[in-house]
Parts: sequence; C-alpha cells; structure tokens
Amino acid sequence: MTVSYALLTLLEENERHGYDLKRAYDQRFDGTRELTFGALYRALSQLVKGGQATVVAIEPGAGPERKRYAITEAGVTDLQRWLAEPEDPQPHLQTVLFMKVMLALMSGRPAKAYLRAQRAHHMSRMRDLTTRRRGADAAAALRLDYELFHVEADLRWIDHAESRLTDVAAEVR
Repeated sequence: MTVSYALLTLLEENERHGYDLKRAYDQRFDGTRELTFGALYRALSQLVKGGQATVVAIEPGAGPERKRYAITEAGVTDLQRWLAEPEDPQPHLQTVLFMKVMLALMSGRPAKAYLRAQRAHHMSRMRDLTTRRRGADAAAALRLDYELFHVEADLRWIDHAESRLTDVAAEVR
C-alpha cells in the first residue's frame, strides 16, 4: 500500500515513465527495499484502474512503448487523506520474536539461547545502521533513525523476555 502512495507522491512532483519512477523510488528510499519492476507496474495498474493516476502519453522507445503517468485530482485527494490519517501502532517484528520464544518454551527448546543469538544479531544490525548513519544526508539519517529505534525497542523486549523466561516457561508447560 505504501508503494502506491510513494508513487503518487513522485507523480505529484512531475509526470514520469515507469523506469523513472523506479529509479526515483529506489534513490529516495536508499535502495533498502528496492522496488521490483513487477511490483511497480502492478501498483501503477491499480492506481490507473482506481483513478488515482492516468497514462498521459504513450511514446516509442528503444524497446516497448513507454507510458508516461501523471497523478489525477482523485490521486491528490487520496494521497492527502492517507497522509493525514494516523496509523495504528503495529509490532512488526515483535510478533515473530514473541512466537519464537513461546514455541521454544512450549517445545522445551532453549529459549534463552535463541534470545541471546537474536540479541547478537540485533546488536550487529544496530552497529551497521549507526555506521551508515554517520555519513548519511538528513533524509537518509531520518530513515536510519526510524530503523534504529525499532531495533532498540526489540532489544529492550529481548532483555525483558529473558528476565521473565522462568515464569513464562512455568505457565506454558
């Protein structure tokens, strides 16, 4: 869903071909979640079908014809509405971490070893993000901060879960 709104925002800047949209998307979002051409054209097709974007020109190219897309008034309105709506907090990775701990405890496997390995993995990721943040421009630093704060929250939960393993294990067995 956010890909569609990112594309609408890029189209709001100016009309673009699919390749230009992909390049702009990948540059703006630092390539961490590179947009595949399949996902790009599916999203564009849905935006056109939904009336939020339109094909304003079909131009010959070196290969297949190139379509140039533009945002519509309905797309601008939808983008403004989406940007104004707060998102419900979602635990993202927390659900997976929680399930692994619970399943380890339920099956008698070493949940503490899993948590320690997960902590080491998170710490490695935090070091990588911190290093990348040092040389980042303001927009990239803000995105990296977002990821760092989520890693930090996961680390706090991992510490908390490890401190409660004995009590939780007694309940699930």
